[in-house]
Amino acid sequence: MIQCKRVYDPLSADDGYRVLVDRLWPRGIRKEDLIYDEWCKTLTPSSELRKAFHSEVIDFATFCQHYRDELRQNVAEGERLAEIAGRQTVTLLYAAKNQQQNHALVLADWLNGLTP
Repeated sequence: MIQCKRVYDPLSADDGYRVLVDRLWPRGIRKEDLIYDEWCKTLTPSSELRKAFHSEVIDFATFCQHYRDELRQNVAEGERLAEIAGRQTVTLLYAAKNQQQNHALVLADWLNGLTP
C-alpha cells in the first residue's frame, strides 16, 4: 500500500516506511525532528519542472505528463519502492500545501502501476 501525507502532519503508527519525496528540505522542520526512513530525491520532479508548476507557467495536467516522463527515466528506483510497498505500507511525505494537486499523488499513482 502506498499513501501520501504532508510532512507537517503528525506521525502515525500506520505510516509504515516513511519516504520524503521533496527535492528541497521542508521549510520549518529541523532535520533531526523529522522521522523518516529515507529521502528519495531520485523520484522528485526536476527543479525546472517544479518551478514551472509553482509559478503557474504550466497547469497540473501538463505537470503530470512531464513528471511521468521524468519518472520513466528512473524505473529501477520506482520498482525498489514498489517492492517495499508490496511488503508494508509506504508513506510518501511531501510539503506542498495543495493536497489535491501535488507531485506525491502523481508519484503514488505511478508507483502503484509498478506494483506486481
